[in-house]
Amino acid sequence: MPYMSDDQTRVQEFFTARAADWDSRFPDDGPAYAAAVAELGLRPGDRVLDAGCGTGRALPPLRAAVGSSGVVLGADLTPAMLREAVRAGRDRDGALLLTDVAALPLRSHSLDAVFGAGLISHLPSPAENLRELARVVRPGGVLALFHPIGRAALAARHGRPLTPDDLRAEPNLRPLLAGSGWRMASYVDEDSRFLALAVRED
Repeated sequence: MPYMSDDQTRVQEFFTARAADWDSRFPDDGPAYAAAVAELGLRPGDRVLDAGCGTGRALPPLRAAVGSSGVVLGADLTPAMLREAVRAGRDRDGALLLTDVAALPLRSHSLDAVFGAGLISHLPSPAENLRELARVVRPGGVLALFHPIGRAALAARHGRPLTPDDLRAEPNLRPLLAGSGWRMASYVDEDSRFLALAVRED
């Protein structure tokens, strides 16, 4: 990427500073990731992208879901996070792409599903970026927007209150998805997890 926007630079700086100890800060998230991946309904042979994959914690359950005949891709903007994914051996579960999810080097309608953990709050242009995810997913394919703790618990962790303009609040997220080529199929926001599932419209 010869040119980086200010938004891209900020995201890279944020995650580069945290990459080395990212997994050790959240050591108990594995089961929540596996449970969220299970709700994608993936089948052997499916093609799936972990958008903003970070250290690749979703890649092992994604690989288990699609099997050896499936395709698992992990895309992230931050080289340091991808290096940690390799260090953890997760590149064995999926091909790692250093790229911005706002401009994916993938063919239209080439995927069955996209998994995005902690993704939406880091998207500089959420509607446009969700449209790009819709572009690469076949009609009827699925998007999972996930976080291993819910909105209220996450806000408390960061010492701030929930605000009405939070993109992940259902009244905000549902129309955002609808305007970006997705139909929300389910929404869960509880202390133990946040998970919104959406289906790619025809």
